[in-house]
Amino acid sequence: MTIINRRDFLGAAAAASTVLAQEKKLKLGLIGCGWFGGVDSSAAIAAGGVEFIGLCDLDSAHLDEMSAAIEKQQGSKPKGFKNYKDLLAMDGLDGLVIATPPHWHAMPFIAACERKLPIYCEKPLAYDIREGRAMANAWKKAGNIVQIGFQRRQSEAYQSVMEYIASGAPGPIIQVDVNIHYTAQPLDNKPQDPPATLDWDLWCGPAPKLPYSPNIGHKSWRLEETTGNGHMVDWGIHLIDATRKMLAETMPKRITAVGGLYEYKGRITTPDTLTAHFEFDKCPVVWRHRLWGAVERDPEFSNGVTFFGEKETIFVTDGRWIVMPKGRNAQRRVTEVKSANELSQRHVTEWLKAVRSGTQPSVSPDEAFRSTATVQLGMISYKTGRTLNWDMASEKILNDPAANKLLARAYRAPFKHPGV
Repeated sequence: MTIINRRDFLGAAAAASTVLAQEKKLKLGLIGCGWFGGVDSSAAIAAGGVEFIGLCDLDSAHLDEMSAAIEKQQGSKPKGFKNYKDLLAMDGLDGLVIATPPHWHAMPFIAACERKLPIYCEKPLAYDIREGRAMANAWKKAGNIVQIGFQRRQSEAYQSVMEYIASGAPGPIIQVDVNIHYTAQPLDNKPQDPPATLDWDLWCGPAPKLPYSPNIGHKSWRLEETTGNGHMVDWGIHLIDATRKMLAETMPKRITAVGGLYEYKGRITTPDTLTAHFEFDKCPVVWRHRLWGAVERDPEFSNGVTFFGEKETIFVTDGRWIVMPKGRNAQRRVTEVKSANELSQRHVTEWLKAVRSGTQPSVSPDEAFRSTATVQLGMISYKTGRTLNWDMASEKILNDPAANKLLARAYRAPFKHPGV
């Protein structure tokens, strides 16, 4: 007969407990049942070991559709809620996914931190800079596991370029150009009654309540100034975040942005043409976008990041990276990346593994704050028409009281801004 001493027994029991904990299904909630709520919930279910027990949305049609889709995927039907506070009051929640428009990130995020719930929150971190700081502070106080949805941190292409730049092969990087050009397709912007299933007043929430139109409703809030704050903040932020990571940079010291509404004036409220110059310590990063134009001059380079080094130029996008050496007869080297479509899946899976292990995943609120505040400063420069000098230590714009007032926008009553 084998004799097991007390220490061995307790060690075996602890190991068994760990295995059981790893196998226990994580009970999740989802706030925001639109497009990316579906992307994130599907990724979590595909990763395995989860069950969505609660959903929240201000459109009952979205809520019903998402509930049916998730029931089909996981075999059980989650409860539905209109108010995020009711969802957070559920017993047994092990984590929360926030996939709302950015003007509805801060309040549920901070409330979930107060419950010490693990959170997966879509980008950008917040609508304004003071919201973002309040969210990062709430995370630090709670010590909960948080992942922000900068999925390109999972890209093999961007990771390879970061390593290649660090190797010194392209020489010192002199400038970086970042761009995403595409043709926007604004919807009907005539004021009309919202869908009967949508609580439009609550959807606007802390943002100004605008007359409803399809052009600022579901999916279309991205180019509306009061909710999405424009293309650079909504989509360009992915590449600005990736660029910061590849350069191992923090935040820019000087920011200048110019542009305007040329093709879509009167149809959207953020610039359809914009150039933003971010002065980082190592080199300038220049963002450009154009949301109109019949044909791209070179579609291969319409979406991505270009590093101009002393010896080589490097272009990187989701599915490939290209090295272009200096010299008349130099041959460019192209590396294709086949996993570009798996970035969201990888990012959500990393978060779930972090929740189980108790370790912080790759994009903390502090990291997300730096990227989010960078593009938000670009929009403040555009709105004021001035170059901004940013002090990262105090998180203030130097010698510009008027611009500093734009670090936080006034909340619509009865909502209270968490960062002022």
